[in-house]
Amino acid sequence: MRHISRTIIAPALALACGLGTSPAMAQDAGDIQVKVLATAVLPDGKITDAPLLGPLPATTQTAANDNVVPTVAIEYFFSPNISLETICCVTQHDVDVVAGPLTGAEAVSNARVIPATFTLKYHLNPGGVSPYVGAGPTYFIWIKDEPGAQTIPLGVTRQSLSNELGLALQAGLDVPVGENLLVSLDAKRYFVDTTARWFAGNTKVIETEHKLDPWVLSAGVGFRF
Repeated sequence: MRHISRTIIAPALALACGLGTSPAMAQDAGDIQVKVLATAVLPDGKITDAPLLGPLPATTQTAANDNVVPTVAIEYFFSPNISLETICCVTQHDVDVVAGPLTGAEAVSNARVIPATFTLKYHLNPGGVSPYVGAGPTYFIWIKDEPGAQTIPLGVTRQSLSNELGLALQAGLDVPVGENLLVSLDAKRYFVDTTARWFAGNTKVIETEHKLDPWVLSAGVGFRF
């Protein structure tokens, strides 16, 4: 696992192990749980298809940078074992060329995405140290993206990333540390793509399809109401 994920997960894991003997929380249908998390977003960004490379060499390949962002997760319990969770965050990424003659060039700058996600979760051992698994749909909404500086000399004036529907798989661990307080470790793997398009005026000059498929690793605290 990358260094950025160890920075987020390791301290919380130590805290969870140290506090795991605290009294268990009650967990009932109708409970609402809110988690405040530090989240490492580790996307791929690889080009999987290039319908229109335009001035780019055929050997061009890209990767997106990692980021750490604050996240809020809101969860509703239908029963002690079954819940529905959604998350709220915005994460920013650049996409750089990592293979081909343009290696090191920035292709996409300051791309910001809302990963609108709902997961249906199953909790083992509710009320105690509780592992869980989940799955559900996600919709990546790009609210801002700009052409990278090195694409401007190619005649690019604007750039866009397509909003796309995908799937999220989830696993994690909730450790009670008080009657209504817990420490949480969470891992999600997203499966979602996007199509990137670069324009010179109104003319599309480059179009590439990218695999995003980020790992999203979180650690933080939760409160139950």
